[in-house]
Amino acid sequence: MAVRRCDPPHSLPGGSMRTWLPTRLLGLTAATLLVLTACSGTDASGDTAGSPTTRAPATPTGTAAPSPAPTADDGAPASPSASPAPSGRDAPLPGFPGLQPLWPFATLAEAGTWERAFRDGGGRPWHRDPVQTALSFTQGYLGFAGIDRVTSRDIGARQARIGVGASASEGTGTAAVIHLVRYGTGADAPWEVVGTDDADFSLTTPSYGSSAGSPLRAGGRITGVDESVRVDVRQPSSEQALGSTCCLSAGGKNRPWTSSVTFTGATDPVLTVVASTGGHVAEVERFTVTAVRTG
Repeated sequence: MAVRRCDPPHSLPGGSMRTWLPTRLLGLTAATLLVLTACSGTDASGDTAGSPTTRAPATPTGTAAPSPAPTADDGAPASPSASPAPSGRDAPLPGFPGLQPLWPFATLAEAGTWERAFRDGGGRPWHRDPVQTALSFTQGYLGFAGIDRVTSRDIGARQARIGVGASASEGTGTAAVIHLVRYGTGADAPWEVVGTDDADFSLTTPSYGSSAGSPLRAGGRITGVDESVRVDVRQPSSEQALGSTCCLSAGGKNRPWTSSVTFTGATDPVLTVVASTGGHVAEVERFTVTAVRTG
């Protein structure tokens, strides 16, 4: 407990506490020494009274922010607590500011509902597997039935990057590298697709996380020969694409491409814009996605 600071006496000989102490100290009584000690402004902890003391803030309970916990090889904290259940279109991805939830869950509340059901004996355990989630994203959500094999995997406790490709185009390698994160902070938090890591085929317009309406201007850069670019707009709650445009001729080395797509029926908070190209050895040989917000 800090003690109140006392002002130095102004009537001391010489007008200075600094010069008065050496000459008068021997004449002080024990009680006087105790008063001087109390007036020095130092409490039992060594902090100076009147100066701010820095302390670690208390961690609120029941919030979406992950609590300090041992980190995995990807540097993201893992927490044994259950996922929080806030809802609404602006619900964040806990621990991953700026990233947008693309699929399979539209909101944090949906992810939390599945997690609680799974702990109570519910089904769909593939939500806990980033590889199965990545393949389901490409085949089930995007409709790329030929993207059926894994070409690479980099899996941490809270993030994963899964390369996928078509068996019919093994010579062309990876069609896309899908970026996933754990949606929530609970031990059973499901995996959520948040985007793709792009190389020679990119989708930079509209910008990731921006608000978008119809018609939507899409574009990026591509390297290839006689490419045919298709653009779709999708949302998790709809089986069919909200809008599509095909097919834009593109090619060259790191050349820009641009297209426009009209869509209707957007109700989910986050939409997926996907551009794909193929037709040489497989229907879809490369694809790239970005996230946009509605409204």
